[in-house]
Amino acid sequence: MTRRRTLWIALAAMAGAGMRIDAAGPPLDPRRIVDLTYTLGPDTPYWPGGKYHPFKSEAIATLDADGVYSRAYCTPEHLGTHLDAPNHFEKGQIAIDQIPLADLMAPAVVLDISEKAAKDADALLTLEQLRAWEARHGQVPKGSIVLLRTGWGRRAADAVSYRNMDPEGRLHFPSFASDAATYLVGPREAKALGIDTLSIDAGISKDFPVHHVVNAAGRYGLENLANLEKLPATGAYLIVAPMKIGGGTGGQARVFALLP
Repeated sequence: MTRRRTLWIALAAMAGAGMRIDAAGPPLDPRRIVDLTYTLGPDTPYWPGGKYHPFKSEAIATLDADGVYSRAYCTPEHLGTHLDAPNHFEKGQIAIDQIPLADLMAPAVVLDISEKAAKDADALLTLEQLRAWEARHGQVPKGSIVLLRTGWGRRAADAVSYRNMDPEGRLHFPSFASDAATYLVGPREAKALGIDTLSIDAGISKDFPVHHVVNAAGRYGLENLANLEKLPATGAYLIVAPMKIGGGTGGQARVFALLP
């Protein structure tokens, strides 16, 4: 993406957020744009189960042999920084290509359980903690994208540590509690929930209640987000640009934030 195109996308998002745009003013400071996306490659985090597999790529044309360099790639939909569409866990819900563009841009709210997660890998953001956050920062604005910072991003470069699998094959990483998720997509009308782990459900979960809550409400999830520690609790504006896969249950997404 060119710098000019990035700037215009940012300006459009700022306009959508009600920010004043002065065409004659200085360009957007790149230091106020935070990339929340991991680079795709063979070591990119992915769900360790079923027929999931690492990201694969190969050259199908080279400059020396063909005069052009081109590659083909193969990846599960739910690998790396990606979006879980509403049809991922619920019948009758929309696919990734049907998500309205307006739902892919919104103010970001960042909740933090990193200290709790450092002591307990199975830590959850509870409804009680969420209400305590609102007591300090004010209500979660309707139409926000709510992100949960767990500190798990520090493990992303090490797949074994990131998955944190015990000898019985159970994963251990923190996430949202289902009552907190219900509150966020219900009364607070969040557009999406996002997290810096493999899943918006805890690693030990077997029935994925948060996915069901979010998808049943017609909302989407964002998983494997990077750099959440660089965002403030409130004030950033999030832009989500997923692959537009027809009928897709999810897909890789470039996610970035504009700082206030």
